[in-house]
Amino acid sequence: MGVSGCGKSSVGQQLASILGYRFIEGDSRHPTENVEKMRNGIALVDADRWPWLEALGAELSQEGNTVISCSSLKRSYRDLLRAKAGRSLIFVFLNGSRSTLVSRMAARDGHYMPLSLLESQLATLEIPVGEPDVVTVEIEQPVERIVSEAIARIAGSTLRQ
Repeated sequence: MGVSGCGKSSVGQQLASILGYRFIEGDSRHPTENVEKMRNGIALVDADRWPWLEALGAELSQEGNTVISCSSLKRSYRDLLRAKAGRSLIFVFLNGSRSTLVSRMAARDGHYMPLSLLESQLATLEIPVGEPDVVTVEIEQPVERIVSEAIARIAGSTLRQ
């Protein structure tokens, strides 16, 4: 979880591969209307996000372990995913500086999320400080180290299954 440009997809894919879990790219599950809004520089609001989060929660309720890349910017979003999953979840919060996020977003090709929406995501983000079942990993390091640190923190989590 985290704002655009933090590496959710890259880290999530590697985590899923290493752990032997199914991977779901959360952005691919956005309805067309949401994608068009973002592509046009219009920030999503809660009403746009709820159906998307409900669909992701339904994916998490299926049998087997899954890694989903999903912004989960607010605690209420994470709580909805927990409720829909019907089981314990561990969130990996990919935290980074604004300058790192801007640099990463500016360098990527083919993504519909424009750099102009980063500020709205940062404004919406409720950093999960002290929130149970969330581990935080700083992104100012190579992806392989982010993944290794995430695995170590997950292994140390009280929710590890």
